[in-house]
Amino acid sequence: MWRTLALLVAAALFAAIVYRWISLERLLHLAPEIAATPTPEPSPTRPPVITGKVDTGKLFNGITLHSAIETKPGADATTERSDPDSYVIDLKLEARRPSPNRTIDELAKVSGQLPGLLPGLASMLPPDPVSPLYSELYDTKLRVLRDKLVRLDLLLSRHNFFDCQTVLQLQHPQSHRKAVLLQADMDVDADGSDGDRMPAGTGAPTNFKPFTSYKWPKKTTAPNPYLQGTEDRLKQAENEFALSGTTPERKRELRGAIAQFRAEVFTLKQFSFLIGAADPYIVIPASFARGRGATKVGDYALVIFGDALYPALVGDIGPNDRVGEASLRIAKEINPAATPYNRPVSDLKVTYLLFPGTADMPWGPPDYNKLQAGCQKLVDEIGGATVPLHHWENIIPPSPTPTPVPQSSPTPSPSPTPATSPSAPVTSATPTFAFPTATPSP
Repeated sequence: MWRTLALLVAAALFAAIVYRWISLERLLHLAPEIAATPTPEPSPTRPPVITGKVDTGKLFNGITLHSAIETKPGADATTERSDPDSYVIDLKLEARRPSPNRTIDELAKVSGQLPGLLPGLASMLPPDPVSPLYSELYDTKLRVLRDKLVRLDLLLSRHNFFDCQTVLQLQHPQSHRKAVLLQADMDVDADGSDGDRMPAGTGAPTNFKPFTSYKWPKKTTAPNPYLQGTEDRLKQAENEFALSGTTPERKRELRGAIAQFRAEVFTLKQFSFLIGAADPYIVIPASFARGRGATKVGDYALVIFGDALYPALVGDIGPNDRVGEASLRIAKEINPAATPYNRPVSDLKVTYLLFPGTADMPWGPPDYNKLQAGCQKLVDEIGGATVPLHHWENIIPPSPTPTPVPQSSPTPSPSPTPATSPSAPVTSATPTFAFPTATPSP
């Protein structure tokens, strides 16, 4: 009996050792295949959340941080622990408010070719040309800094705080054509979509929105390329809201998200928009578009960099504490290395010339020839230019022509008697529009 039990135990140990050896051999054979399989890199979707240990001295790009510890004699630890003023950080941000350029010579220091490109520009400068928009812009920047001072991760960087060289209000003495001149850097706007002109999306980088402020009613039934994704997010939010285990706090968040997604779905079904990767447009702060005589969405504009003049539309409204932004199409024309994450011009060397009250109504898909002719007329009204305006080519491929449906011809009757009445003509279907093309309000 004992001998049989010992043999069984020995056999079990031998089987375990053999199985372990076979498993190790298989793992060694699979290791090269696992190592050869490339790990896909995650694509960026949103700015990283600041967590864990943070070096506040390196937290911001360009903000200088001075830190010191000051100690004073105090009472016993029990007393000081209960006093909120015994352990304090005094946070103070010092920001110098820049002064704007005013004269043609100061403008030339930023863009040396500007006086030569637009000879009539000097005559358009009044004695006090600085627009109130400049002061309002920096008032807004400082107010935002005060509001967010306790959130160090949300403060404007040095680059974004000093992003505007000047804002001038101009008027030509003969033609009385008014213009607003803005000198800044150039950030990139890749927003916008249009299922009628481009049924495929151009990508969705961080903070991408498929809308622009410049929009018009859709003219075909082709769906917006970002509609399905928005509908999916709406469905997910609705499903989570309906779960019995969803907390009241989460339901409050979902309620707002559901309302926003529903509004976005409605808008994507109803309207078309400019496309950042294909259309030349610029972005202005909302404060620039307020008030009588202000620049509005749809107005004509010029982007001036180096020795080139680029016609553009005012196509979108941005935040009030930043200026200097153009579509990806313009950015790549100025600097082919530009991307939604890489600005084409970091220095304050871009001049934006806005022409208030020049928008063509109703809005619709941009006509590049009309845009160039309109900007040329405006340039002539301010004294002309010494170089021709840049000509934009339409880079959106034409929509494929639908294949006509063959009409079946009736089989001839074997009767020898000729037909006494002519056959009814075949009517072709007229194009139908999903929505009326009413004049949109800016």
